[in-house]
Amino acid sequence: MAFSRHMALVAVAATATLALAGCAPGGSGPAPTESVEVTTELTTDEVVLTIADETGFPLTDDLAAEFTKQFPNVTFNVTRDTFQNLTANAPKLLAGDTPPDLIRLPTIGDTVKDGLLANLDPWYDAYGWDKWSAAQLAPLRVDADGVRGSGSLYQLGLGYSITGIYMNTTLAKQLGIDAPPSTLAELEEDFAKAKAAGILPLMAGDQDGVVNFVVQAAMNQHADPKEMMDWILNVPGATYDTPGNVQGAELIRKWADAGYFPSDINAIDYASFVSRFLDGEGLFTFNGNWAAADTQAKMGDNVDYFLVPPVEKGGDHVAMGAANSFSVAAGSKHLNEIVFFLNWLHTNDKARQIVTDVTGASPGGDPAQVLPTVAPGSLIEDALAMSAQIAAENGQVDFMANATAGIYAGAIIPESQLLVTGKITGQDFVTAVQKFYAEELAG
Repeated sequence: MAFSRHMALVAVAATATLALAGCAPGGSGPAPTESVEVTTELTTDEVVLTIADETGFPLTDDLAAEFTKQFPNVTFNVTRDTFQNLTANAPKLLAGDTPPDLIRLPTIGDTVKDGLLANLDPWYDAYGWDKWSAAQLAPLRVDADGVRGSGSLYQLGLGYSITGIYMNTTLAKQLGIDAPPSTLAELEEDFAKAKAAGILPLMAGDQDGVVNFVVQAAMNQHADPKEMMDWILNVPGATYDTPGNVQGAELIRKWADAGYFPSDINAIDYASFVSRFLDGEGLFTFNGNWAAADTQAKMGDNVDYFLVPPVEKGGDHVAMGAANSFSVAAGSKHLNEIVFFLNWLHTNDKARQIVTDVTGASPGGDPAQVLPTVAPGSLIEDALAMSAQIAAENGQVDFMANATAGIYAGAIIPESQLLVTGKITGQDFVTAVQKFYAEELAG
């Protein structure tokens, strides 16, 4: 629905104070110097909202432009950095004197405990977000003990993603491959066919760790999804060192030894591996629905998109997926305005259409609201169907890079760079990541 009217609900000052402080009960964040009245009515004052986002993802620019078109008194300043840098620097940005109003925050880490994030519960009540999917919002919650999955709401998504495999159908036809593989073994057979024909089997990059779309996908087919989710959500006692994770990591080492990855994989970043695949290099690439629109625009009908196949034919699928998660800084001077923007992008028809058109992702929000329109037979239509299938099969897990604030840069990237070049075993990889995880949580 278009946001043509504004409710003037106001929360009591005590609730608003909690929102401004951004502290879970027992949190150590600084006490606020003033409270804020929680309202769902947008100001008529001139306002500039700041957003810190990832490099290479244009969604925030497109949404900001549409919002300003509808509400000309509000403009935006969007800054960008790599996923790796943004993850590492988020606490410092949030703790600064002029924090961004909204920040892409894949890993919450200690930001809630340290009082750096706004608690969105007062706006959840004011806007009536209880109509939204509880399961979709659960990973965006943090409880009083710092465990994700329940408790107060500290994030929302700008689209809700799903990952899979893109296949260059032009190259597939050259190899006699006429359909996506239905099992993991069939996928490996296709890799071998490509390698024997002098075609790169799998375009991937690991300069910035994004080969972990492939690494976790291999693990997902062998591991217990609940065990992986518990580890990502920091559930006490959860471990990464499971037989399924080791088996999946050993499979990656096997693919590395077989020469299925680019020889220069550790020099290839996200943007490069995407552009090289779009230019025709590689039979397959592992990526998310956020790449669907650009892939379709570049490759037309010469590409398929499908879920990573299971070990057993006909088995349930498991895929990484999560909110493209953003948090509001507790120190934002424009709390009501930035949350109004977050509510708008979940409820406004044009905004929801932009989310799907640009990312291929579900816009989230009230599941009773009409979904955006998509072109029949398009990759975006495939992506939405994949999301529905994963939901039906209860096979969605978060990205392992989201487990802690430091794990991506501190362990996953350096260890995966060794794994995909055949320098360590799958067990070595799993052991090193778990060791870093335990030390960081204990720190």
